[in-house]
Amino acid sequence: MEQELKLYRRAYQLSLFTIIYNIAEGFVSMILGYHDETLTLFGFGVDSFIEVISGIGIAVMILRIKNNPSSSKNEFEIKALKITGAAFYLLSIGLLAGITINIIEKHKPETTFWGIIISLISILVMIWLMTVKRQVGTQLNSDPIISDSNCTKICVYMSIVLLISSLFYELTGFAFADSFGTAGLIYFSFSEGKEAFEKAKGKNCKCDHCETK
Repeated sequence: MEQELKLYRRAYQLSLFTIIYNIAEGFVSMILGYHDETLTLFGFGVDSFIEVISGIGIAVMILRIKNNPSSSKNEFEIKALKITGAAFYLLSIGLLAGITINIIEKHKPETTFWGIIISLISILVMIWLMTVKRQVGTQLNSDPIISDSNCTKICVYMSIVLLISSLFYELTGFAFADSFGTAGLIYFSFSEGKEAFEKAKGKNCKCDHCETK
């Protein structure tokens, strides 16, 4: 019992770290993205803030299943999921509008150097988080915590998209590299938005598929 409580405490601490990290990443990415006029980095920063909302819901979920592992989502978690889903959809629409404007105006970023740095840090942090969360979830035999670790893969994929587009622009100066990177973010943002609404409806999603509970 004591070991189980330690593991739940560890899971909760990881959820708090995820929230704090995403707040910091969001601020830095949005500021540098705006300064360097790179839409992909700016959008990546906005995504980080949406992940904060999702992270708060995860933290509440961990406290709930700690007290009652077989309990269903509470009202706060459902609202958090709906807000997260709506925010991801709005982000997708905003980024699509940004791509359109950039293509019409043939806009090029000042630099994508910081996109490379931030994406590399994010990849390392998210892979570590994914691994540790999965270990804790496996030890607790908790599907919700394991599911959360699986969903961290999406953050890794988005970081890879940022890295590839930023690196490609720095090496080639190709005008539309930033727009291609933003298109990748739109794909994952829309997918995350859809999954958030599926979870709010009571489906068990593991970032690969959803099943009715």
